[in-house]
Amino acid sequence: MHEVAILGGGCFWCLEAVFKRVKGVVKVESGYAGCRRKNPTYEQVCTGTTQCAEVVKITYDPDIISYEELLKIFFAIHDPTQLNRQGADVGTQYRSVIFPQNEKQEEIAKKVIDELNTLFDNKIVTTIERGEFYKAEEYHQNYFDTHPNQGYCQVVIAPKVEKFKKLFSEYVNE
Repeated sequence: MHEVAILGGGCFWCLEAVFKRVKGVVKVESGYAGCRRKNPTYEQVCTGTTQCAEVVKITYDPDIISYEELLKIFFAIHDPTQLNRQGADVGTQYRSVIFPQNEKQEEIAKKVIDELNTLFDNKIVTTIERGEFYKAEEYHQNYFDTHPNQGYCQVVIAPKVEKFKKLFSEYVNE
């Protein structure tokens, strides 16, 4: 039986590229969550007024990878101590956020944040929120794999993928 994790850590293209390469992950969709309006568009989200976060919806097999391990990968591939930004991407839509799907996921998220807070120089600002997932436009799906030579992909996304491969080699599925 598959489970779902919804995570936001800056640009959804970065998270999608990494989690598509994780053993036990069966599907990754880029989208939005935490929104004030239903079915927002990318243009609306970019205004910063929708309260949406760019997120990925990860469908995974918990017999192969646990929710806790997914969160550890998540915290390693973005800076959870930056409020409403990741690198040059600035705004609430780029916040570090977890959307637990049940109480068990929420408990695990709080536990992982508490454990990891001791490893960072600054406090983790990742929020835990409730919110519906809305799939992003089709041109955002599988972005890194379909645009590998695009500048943002080479400069921002590729290093995150390599970091994941180096730190979590036992979970690389390629």
